[in-house]
Amino acid sequence: MNEETELDAISDTKQTPQIFTFLKKRKLYTEVSMKRISFHILRIGLAVTFLWIGILIIKNPEAWGGYLQPWAAGLLPVPLAQAMFGTAILDIAIGAFLLINFLPWLTAFIGAVHLAVILIVSGITDITVRDIGILAGMLAIMIDSPLPSIIRRIKNNY
Repeated sequence: MNEETELDAISDTKQTPQIFTFLKKRKLYTEVSMKRISFHILRIGLAVTFLWIGILIIKNPEAWGGYLQPWAAGLLPVPLAQAMFGTAILDIAIGAFLLINFLPWLTAFIGAVHLAVILIVSGITDITVRDIGILAGMLAIMIDSPLPSIIRRIKNNY
């Protein structure tokens, strides 16, 4: 029995909530084999990190805005507190999607781009150096997650 057949069999049982079956049929949710427990540990660890940071930024956006390089702060089209609130919402969304394993490839891609931008606009400091490790974790999730069906179709056509 191949992996796809096994996943279909699992999805048809009462063990999987109906919402996940609905999302899986529309290729919006992917299940990962439990043999790859390290994937889940990394995914959940990163999810908690993004959720935690998002909440911390909401509590004190001005303090987190202080990490922005002056040249980057000058480019913001909105006040710093609003930009940081938007960052917090993005962090929370990334964390929530990772936590429920919703579109893991796309979520990890957005998270990786977000972290790369953070490293660019904040510079590498004793605080942001940790973001390099988190970025590597997001790239690992991207590599280990199934590609979305649209990318698979593009890849197969060319």
